[in-house]
Amino acid sequence: MVRLSERSAVVLLAVSRPWFWPVSWVPAYLGTVLAGKAWMPVDPPRAAVALLILGPLVWGAVLAQNDLYDLDSDRANPRKADAPLVTGVVTAGRLRWWYRGFAVAALGFALVVGPLFVLGVAAVLGLGWAYSVPPLRLKTRPGWDVAVNTLVVGAVAPAAGWAITREPWAFPWQFALIGVLFAAAFYVPTTVTDLAADATAGYTTFATRFGARTAYRIGVVLWILAMAVALICARLDLVVPRSTLVPQLIVAPMLVAGYAALTRRPTIPRLAALSVLFAVPTAGFALAYVG
Repeated sequence: MVRLSERSAVVLLAVSRPWFWPVSWVPAYLGTVLAGKAWMPVDPPRAAVALLILGPLVWGAVLAQNDLYDLDSDRANPRKADAPLVTGVVTAGRLRWWYRGFAVAALGFALVVGPLFVLGVAAVLGLGWAYSVPPLRLKTRPGWDVAVNTLVVGAVAPAAGWAITREPWAFPWQFALIGVLFAAAFYVPTTVTDLAADATAGYTTFATRFGARTAYRIGVVLWILAMAVALICARLDLVVPRSTLVPQLIVAPMLVAGYAALTRRPTIPRLAALSVLFAVPTAGFALAYVG
């Protein structure tokens, strides 16, 4: 494998996109809260290893592979103008080596957490391959592009946090459903942010197939569905504490209005603001659940 210089280490970090790590860290942390009904994981050392896997290692592998097969689109995308492969700072050959290194390290460290965790990491890496690599290349199959991302972020990540200390098959499906719906509502607008570049490269994504307006409407519907399921679960006291029902009813209209405003013309700063907005009810849920 290519020996990394200090400069290469910086590029390696850029490939793994640290700003993406919280996308899996936050739902995984919620999974640990669900499993232990406590703010801190029951097994901190294993949780720390899981943090390493779900952050730099898995994201490094998935994004390195994605960069290799998205080069045409990235070259036409102003948001990707500084990407290492686009600028030529890293070669395709070295990026392939880095992908293998990330993947092997993720699977190796997963052994510390447990054999079932290894299977989960392997499944995520497999989905990453199916998303980016021909002939499947689910990224260019509208509907599948949304499904892969929302399944990983909305269901697999919290289940991984849960599985650090409890049996994976005991993970509450209601929480997975809420997570998948919210993740889908978050992901659909991201296809719109890259619509022009993907269309230029000839990629058929959710947004290029259905258009920005339809994607916006579907995102709003998914967001409302996610909140509706959360409200039903709170009413029935299933996973979501009943004590959150009234606060949810008060906050729900503001969350719908905020989502509708921030995703009408989605940009990365707007989606970041949406994440901050969503953090409010998420924190409320965790406080009620632990309490």
